[in-house]
Amino acid sequence: QLQLVESGGGLVQPGGSLRLSCAASGFTLGYYAIGWFRQAPGKEREGVSCISSSDNSTYYADSVKGRFTISRDNAKNTVYLQMNSLKPEDTAVYYCATGPSVWMCKYTTMWGSWGQGTQVTVSS
Repeated sequence: QLQLVESGGGLVQPGGSLRLSCAASGFTLGYYAIGWFRQAPGKEREGVSCISSSDNSTYYADSVKGRFTISRDNAKNTVYLQMNSLKPEDTAVYYCATGPSVWMCKYTTMWGSWGQGTQVTVSS
């Protein structure tokens, strides 16, 4: 059974940092493109950042470029999202998922095996 579990969310002040983790069980995460997505209240789920399975190519949404970094540790079967310089507009539930390609990051319906999500709140 493919399962992804997100962790690392919390409450942080604007300008602060968090590192989210996406741990896989039941399958080898290194064989899949993995994406981070977020959904704020009243908004659609959006692709934040994705990483390929093969050459570690990455995609970032314009809103997070230069602030967020995605990485993977295949030995730990885990993908990370380092989030720096956080803004109130980054507040959302963050999910990870498996998908067909890093270049499909904007198309959330193409992704599956969603985790349960982790809440990130950026507020003073």
